[in-house]
Amino acid sequence: MTTPYVENIWRLSEMMYHLRQWREARQDPYRDELLANGPPDLDKMATLFERPTIVGHGFDPDVIHGNIERLVTCPEINLGHPLLDLSVKTGLAHIDATFQGDHPKYGLGYYGRNKVDGFPQIIIAVVDALTAWGLTPRATQLWRYWVRNMIHPDGVLTYPAACLGEYGQLLHTAARLEEHAGPAGWWEESFPILDRMAERLLDLRRTALAGSEGLIAGPADEDLHSDRQRFFHTNAWVAAGLKCWADLCERRSAVPATPAAKTRQIAGDLADETLRAICKTWPSDPADWWLPPCVEPVERPRFLTDTKFSSYTNYRYYPELLSSGILPRDLAERVVATRLNGGGQFCGMTRFMDWTDNWPLAEYLDGLWRLGRKNDFLLSLYGHVVFQQDKETLTACEQLTFPPGQPMAPYCLVCQLAPARAARLLQ
Repeated sequence: MTTPYVENIWRLSEMMYHLRQWREARQDPYRDELLANGPPDLDKMATLFERPTIVGHGFDPDVIHGNIERLVTCPEINLGHPLLDLSVKTGLAHIDATFQGDHPKYGLGYYGRNKVDGFPQIIIAVVDALTAWGLTPRATQLWRYWVRNMIHPDGVLTYPAACLGEYGQLLHTAARLEEHAGPAGWWEESFPILDRMAERLLDLRRTALAGSEGLIAGPADEDLHSDRQRFFHTNAWVAAGLKCWADLCERRSAVPATPAAKTRQIAGDLADETLRAICKTWPSDPADWWLPPCVEPVERPRFLTDTKFSSYTNYRYYPELLSSGILPRDLAERVVATRLNGGGQFCGMTRFMDWTDNWPLAEYLDGLWRLGRKNDFLLSLYGHVVFQQDKETLTACEQLTFPPGQPMAPYCLVCQLAPARAARLLQ
């Protein structure tokens, strides 16, 4: 008969063995099992490991519950599973809990610092989530405040560590808001500022044309802001954003500084050159899982989370390249194959070094949906719901250790909104 002490030692030893296996795995160790009989089962996934208990990283549950009670969405949230429904509602409820009135905040702890307030991913995620569920008046209100206060009059973002691709994503967000909410209350005021933002991108493109590839060099992530290379995902989003801007201006009969037809042509040329650069840079062998994220030569990792650079490539650069929509199907499928065969995910969650980091997950889910990979879409969505969120409050920390998950970084609104942004596709 074993004593509790011996049992605890055995469980700890077994967990350490699994952790070593998981860290060295090139494939998601549970994907085959979870997809063996068709779509993954959310309830079954929740029993694989102990779900996270995140203490002291969230808001008063009564505040979140009250915000949920006041939600009136269109359509009504009815996704076929109460935990998924509650995850979406909890994400939407966290928007007003996190923001200070209309003023954006990224999260809690050091993510609540004022210097992070202008991070563009906050408003990108919030507008996406709110418009997805018909909460357009609030989306319009927050967008109007953000454009007023987080973009300089010359079209440059106030956030000093903003990435090149985020300028394109913001133009896409404006087009999305107009599509779902119309122009009332924001378009007239936002147009001249957004037009100067578009002109900034067009100027960068003109400068880049002097180079051999014509791609724009610039930062790809806030943490690696000094790393200014010709990244594929940033150029893809500049192209996608400029096209959205041209289409939006034509719908609104606006007169931008550069005619819409010209901007659309420039966007198309940049997208084409980005694809040519990708085809020239990526290995010709389709079975080779390492896909360099930029034109410049980079060190080949042993696996996707081997180095800091390859981890950023896996968790953000690839997902944003997918969500830009410029990749043809064969290249998009290669990105997914790289994640699945290079050690890029665990139980559907995105790996970063030896932990999970899911704030860009909505970008990856968007790419999976475009490809019709619904089972992989559900696997990653469900993995987030059961293993990236607290089992009681559903609070999502940006980064967690492998199960049983412990916070590596604090609560983050963009991570919290991943289910709300993606699950709308299911209804």
